Amino acid sequence: MYNRCNRRQAITRLHLVLSATIFWIFCFSLVGTGLTASAAEMSEIQQRGYLNVAVKDNLRPLGFKDDNGNLQGLEIDLAKRLASDLVGGKAEAVKFQSVANRDRLFVVLDKKVDFAIARVTATESRARVVSFSVPYYFDGTVLITKDASVQQLNDLAKQKIAVLYNSSTIPQVRYYLPNAELVGVNSYQEAREQIENNLAIAFAADASVLSGWVQQYPQYRLLPTKLSTEPLCVVMPKGLQYDELRRNVNQAIARYLEKGWLQERSQYWGLP
Repeated sequence: MYNRCNRRQAITRLHLVLSATIFWIFCFSLVGTGLTASAAEMSEIQQRGYLNVAVKDNLRPLGFKDDNGNLQGLEIDLAKRLASDLVGGKAEAVKFQSVANRDRLFVVLDKKVDFAIARVTATESRARVVSFSVPYYFDGTVLITKDASVQQLNDLAKQKIAVLYNSSTIPQVRYYLPNAELVGVNSYQEAREQIENNLAIAFAADASVLSGWVQQYPQYRLLPTKLSTEPLCVVMPKGLQYDELRRNVNQAIARYLEKGWLQERSQYWGLP
């Protein structure tokens, strides 16, 4: 029990150090680019008649392009529903801008979009420069495998598990499976190659991403235990002038949760 508590404290300290580091890197980046929070206010959005929303286009099942090139996924559904409720009843009253991970916050700060729904986890360091909505989905670290003998977490106690280099999943796997052998990989593709070549029995990563993997490769399955819980939120600008926008978005998401719409869409897209 003593070692377990020490391990938990060490993980907490690690998260605090990483959060502080990310925050200062982000602040220095803002100084270098001169970006300021200046997205459109609610009145301007309603006058123009549509939303500008940053999304992912390569991340099944949150935001991706189907075979016809149309954007699909949970976050796309959420953006359309917000457009319908905030801008006059039309789900198509939204213009999408596909973004890379590194640009998800900057496009909000640089007035290129009204907000971003692009698999952004709310963290204390990020909350110093942008505002977050109430969570629309709780992500977290899970494990994926195709080995039929692995049914629960304990079955991986002394097995080889692939993890992305320098990812936040590493301390979580270390905590729950201290005797497992971690195999570092540079990409999801490399992780799959490790499993296919029997160099690892499982892969630990975010549930939202691995859900898409299962849909693409049905021979794989997710283990039921989540190793962490991370809120995914809409990214909005700070400032009193955006209070109405933030309030409307938060109230809308709260309604979707209360009425079960977000839960239904999450299940539809195969999210755990």
